[in-house]
Parts: sequence; C-alpha cells; structure tokens
Amino acid sequence: MTTITLEQFKINMEKRGVTVWFTGLSGAGKTTITRALEQKLRDAGYSLEILDGDIVRTNLTKGLGFSKEDRDTNIRRIGFVCQLLTRNGVIVLVSAISPYREIRDEVRGKIGDFVEVFVNAPLNVCEDRDVKGLYKKARAGEIKAFTGIDDPYEPPLNPEVECRTDLETLEESVNKVWQKLEEMGYLAKAVAV
Repeated sequence: MTTITLEQFKINMEKRGVTVWFTGLSGAGKTTITRALEQKLRDAGYSLEILDGDIVRTNLTKGLGFSKEDRDTNIRRIGFVCQLLTRNGVIVLVSAISPYREIRDEVRGKIGDFVEVFVNAPLNVCEDRDVKGLYKKARAGEIKAFTGIDDPYEPPLNPEVECRTDLETLEESVNKVWQKLEEMGYLAKAVAV
C-alpha cells in the first residue's frame, strides 16, 4: 500500500488533466525524456498514463501499416484515448513520432489541454543513436516510407516546448517540460518555505 502526504492528496484533487505530446524523429529522445518525466511526476505524487508509440502499435493499433492514412489513423486513436484520460483529470505522456503537422493539430484541437513538446535532434545524431538499426535498414531500402529518410517529418511550428537533445542534458529537457506545465497551471508550483 502506498501512502501519500496530505499535500500530495491536495495536488491530486486539484489537478487538471493534460496531454503532453512528445514528437520528433526516431532516436531524438522522446521515450527517454518521457520516462524521466514520468519518474519525476510520480515522485511528486502525480498519477499519470504513458502512451508510447511502439507499445500502442502492438496493443491498440496492431494491423496498421505506415502509409500516411494508417499513420493518421494511429495518431487519431492515440488522441482519442488521450482525450478520454485528459478530460478525467489524468496527465497523459505520449511518445510518438507523429510526423504530420496537420494530424497533430487536429488531435490538439480535440483534446484541448495539450502541450506539444518537439524533441529535436539533427538526423545524423538520431542515426548515431539508432539502437534498433532502423535508419540503417531504411538507408539500405529494407524499410520503406521511414520518417526522416524517404518520408517527411513536419516539425511543429509553435510547440510549447522544444528540447534540443543534442545540446542539452536529459535533466535540462525534463526541467523545461516541467516548468512549462507549472507555468500553464497543470502542475502545482513549488512554494519556498
């Protein structure tokens, strides 16, 4: 059984739901930042859900391919789940490439309480970090329509947060997102005593 303090209870009772949508190329650092932010939020007493693109494709959108239509359907389904959770006061962290600007904007409009985080790293850095070997396979023609290689990635025009994972530490990226969530009223601001 987990015990929470009265302060943590108050935070949970006053919280607003929000979807924090991490978008960027494969290997940019979306999942890494999401997991670190998850831990920081849980340590502060917040409850949340994570929707990771790879896990969602296995469980929620299995059978979809990587055509533009299938990718849009994938993002719409993730967005629908986020909308349900967010309106019920849950913090939702989404880590998904979501390469097309129009569908991200559509999902933002439906959810409302939405914070877009552009996890930005140059393509060569993402390729260097490629532990799954996906870029290598895409360059060899073994994977078709791979985002950043032979399918476009449309960066956000006005994200609430941009994390430059090639220039900043993981802690700096997490703190940028945390501060924006505080600033927007989704997290309680720490009060110095």
